[in-house]
Amino acid sequence: MACTAAIHSKPARTYGTLEGMDTRNLLNKRQPVRRPAGHNPALFLFAALLAAAGAAVTYFGFVRTTTGQAADESAWREAELVAPGTRVPSLQILDSLPLASVFIALAVIAGVTIYRRRLSPAVIAIATMASANLVTQLLKNLLLDRPDRGVATLAFNSLPSGHTTMAASAMAAVFLVSSPRWRPLTAVLGGTYAVLAGTATFFNLWHRPADVVAAFFVVAACTLVGGLVMMRTNQDWNTLPPGSRGAGGRLWTGLSAAGGMFFLALSAALYAYARWGAGVAGLDGRPLYFWCGLSLILGVGYMIAALGSWLFTQQAGDR
Repeated sequence: MACTAAIHSKPARTYGTLEGMDTRNLLNKRQPVRRPAGHNPALFLFAALLAAAGAAVTYFGFVRTTTGQAADESAWREAELVAPGTRVPSLQILDSLPLASVFIALAVIAGVTIYRRRLSPAVIAIATMASANLVTQLLKNLLLDRPDRGVATLAFNSLPSGHTTMAASAMAAVFLVSSPRWRPLTAVLGGTYAVLAGTATFFNLWHRPADVVAAFFVVAACTLVGGLVMMRTNQDWNTLPPGSRGAGGRLWTGLSAAGGMFFLALSAALYAYARWGAGVAGLDGRPLYFWCGLSLILGVGYMIAALGSWLFTQQAGDR
């Protein structure tokens, strides 16, 4: 009887519950969730739609309206006074930037392909570059026109700029094949190159400011689609080690964003004064539309570079 009582008094064992277990460090032992590269495809597609909308707004604002045509044409006319090619022949060197960018991009892509021994990223980058140039030519030569709004201007449409698209898409291809760790710096350097090429077409009277800005948006839209394909098909290539989303990337992205916002604000202020202001010493009689257009090119170019850098860094996978 005593043995029986001892047996019955023994605590019953429990199964399938946490009773009796030490759960103090259970949460600390869980492995962190590792995100795949391009884990939010909708964000890429939404950003691509915004870029396409930016190109559409640029076209309708600066080509389809009288006010926009007048501002864009005034900037182009003033560029002839500020930096005529006959007075500043050194600016003509900038005309070689778009073509040079293609050779730079192909050299970088070839080097990365040989180093990583993988062909698909090169194919995606080159296809992205080609698609941006194809879209630009279709828009400029077949789909868009330049209506007569009573502004003395060239009768044919020149938006988007083919020269700018070539340079910007080449830099975008380099950006796509870069590792996520180096993409923020690549975005700033590539954005600067694209801005210089776009500025050259404006300085040397190839294109109006709106043509350059529209080209930036076209390249951005194509790059976002190509970037999504790149991340989803090359997961191991597009990952970041723990702790590498650090100050270096934020520094370059922040500098690009700060520069973009400054030039956009400057462009808006110059346009407002050129259109409605008067009486400020040192501003009256100046080529304000030229500086407004130049600031718009710089602002849009650097803002797109900053936003692209941020998005691709956030969407990189975890190792």
